[in-house]
Amino acid sequence: MPDTGTDAVRWERRTAPELRALAERDALVVLPVASLEQHGPHLPVWTDSMIGHACALRAAAQAAEAGTPAIVLPPMWLGMSEHHLPFGGTITLDYATFHGVLRGVCRSIRADGFRRLLLVNSHGGNIDPLAVSARELCVEFNMPVVATTVFHVAGDKIGEILDTQTGVQHACEAETSFWLHLDAVQVRRDEIANTISAGSDAPGAPFSRFWSFAERAPLTGVIGDPRAATAGKGEKLLAVVADALAAAMRDARLWSAPDAVWEPGRAWG
Repeated sequence: MPDTGTDAVRWERRTAPELRALAERDALVVLPVASLEQHGPHLPVWTDSMIGHACALRAAAQAAEAGTPAIVLPPMWLGMSEHHLPFGGTITLDYATFHGVLRGVCRSIRADGFRRLLLVNSHGGNIDPLAVSARELCVEFNMPVVATTVFHVAGDKIGEILDTQTGVQHACEAETSFWLHLDAVQVRRDEIANTISAGSDAPGAPFSRFWSFAERAPLTGVIGDPRAATAGKGEKLLAVVADALAAAMRDARLWSAPDAVWEPGRAWG
């Protein structure tokens, strides 16, 4: 049997009978949805996957300790990252494949006996497609499929921790702080001075179209200032995000059965 804490909520460390028992307890399945993409010259391409997985594990452990069983799948490390391709090191999906992978996860956990899924996103390029996918999957599989993004759930608490920005940007003070807290050896500290770029919002806002990061952060692919990152900030960021996610896992309003809008013969009006 896995130890208590985050090890106990890792799907890949459980046996099939243990997972069947969790399904019988109506455990919440959590899928971190992330990416494999450039994060400047100082952070690994695994950054979003690492952050999302760490937040989901800690939140699920807290929820389980409070009486809400939860189990965390290994992170979905492929996301929608076409905008990072000009800098190299990036692997991406198209939307049809992205949705197809999520649909396969839903089909599988339903077959395994689970009836609830939380999609914990940690990559900006996934926000819009994930919101659409979650709504479609909720209706198709007639179960609550909830999507959120780790840096949105904690609200203003993120900005209160940071010194140079009000929220998470890209390979920035926040994401670098996460690495310094969780696995500092992965940060190429000698490259941090080379990360500063005259980044900006996508041209043309509030209109929507494709803009690559070569257009938004042309020098380094970094938006934000990682020079202000510290391990202490990373510890605080992890705590506030995990607390918010754990609260959502226990929020009964999120996990009610969805309205069966395609129910045959249903009358409206």
